Amino acid sequence: MGHTTGLGPVSAVTETPVRTLRETVGDRVADAALIVPAAAVMVITVVGQANEPVPVSAWVLYADRVTGVLSLLALWWRRRYPVVVGIALAVASSFSETTAAAAIVALFTVAVHRPARVTAAVCATSLAALSGYQLRWPEAAVPPLTVFVIIGLGHLATVAAGLSVRSRRALVASLRERVAAAEVEAQLRAEHAEREAREALAREMHDVLGHRLSLLSVHAGALTYHRGASPQDRARAAEVVRESAHRALQDLREVIGVLRAPVGEPPPGAEDVPELVDEARRAGTPVELRDEAGVTTGGPSLPGTHGHTLYRLVQEALTNVRKHAAGALVVIRITGRPGDHVTAEVVNAPPAGPPSHPGGSGAGLRGLRERARLVTGQLDHGPTDSGGWRVGLRLPWPS
Repeated sequence: MGHTTGLGPVSAVTETPVRTLRETVGDRVADAALIVPAAAVMVITVVGQANEPVPVSAWVLYADRVTGVLSLLALWWRRRYPVVVGIALAVASSFSETTAAAAIVALFTVAVHRPARVTAAVCATSLAALSGYQLRWPEAAVPPLTVFVIIGLGHLATVAAGLSVRSRRALVASLRERVAAAEVEAQLRAEHAEREAREALAREMHDVLGHRLSLLSVHAGALTYHRGASPQDRARAAEVVRESAHRALQDLREVIGVLRAPVGEPPPGAEDVPELVDEARRAGTPVELRDEAGVTTGGPSLPGTHGHTLYRLVQEALTNVRKHAAGALVVIRITGRPGDHVTAEVVNAPPAGPPSHPGGSGAGLRGLRERARLVTGQLDHGPTDSGGWRVGLRLPWPS
């Protein structure tokens, strides 16, 4: 039975690779390049036997030539059964002179497609067969030792050529595998980058819209539950709702603009923290900002990513206070110096009543921890001894 993946059903049996037309044509051209010379050598051998008659009966010569033709036909299956064809032709060459060339081609095929140990065995069989034929029918014009040396060198050259082709094919296959692996790795990296981009966008949307929508929730709730408020208070709350909605849309446009085109206005940084504090105060949250480092008052500036991370820390902390400790006093303290570290700490007092949004997914704090990690910073958070909550951030501050 097969199993399924995200791409569809996958068979448990490995499928045989489909050969392309180009590969098939190439194999047939290679067959012709080897079989045609072998046939030519066989014809030359037959002509030589006719010009220089051997003292054997006619039926022996006829059997020799029929075996030679059959050996040429056997080469058609040399790729499918290289060892069988190689040994069969080697044995046939022990009594058939016209089979010698085909036996050499078969030996070459074994060297290309089979391991060195198998090649050595087939080569030894072929050497023994041809040497046995020469011992039975020695060349009159050439010394026997010279013939044996020629046979041996011919076999060694054939094996060397086959091993060279085998090595080159293995190298090409290895390069193809590396290219394929590199393509898969590049695809995985692209998918990972896309996933990280989506997560970064989700964090940005959570930080931006969560802050704005919490302001909307606070003032909309005031309008709903304090119907006896004076017209001035209701007008002020409605104005805050309108302004917060406008800013939420503006922030959303900025996030989408960054997604569409990375080049644009820089994201908010540490110098924009006082604006967050003012918004929180207008929403009814008492906030004290103690900036001993001066990063929010025009003093030494933090680099873009570091300043943006500090801004998101304050934004997320104020948003959580409005959700879980509405009306509690919040103290923001920033310390540090360039070339060392900058530390930001947001502490809120215990809530005066039950939280308006009990519980929570913790996505904001996880996003802050990820932001801090990306700039080699540290985030810690937890309850205080007095029953409040503390969120602290420590970032390197390049000089």
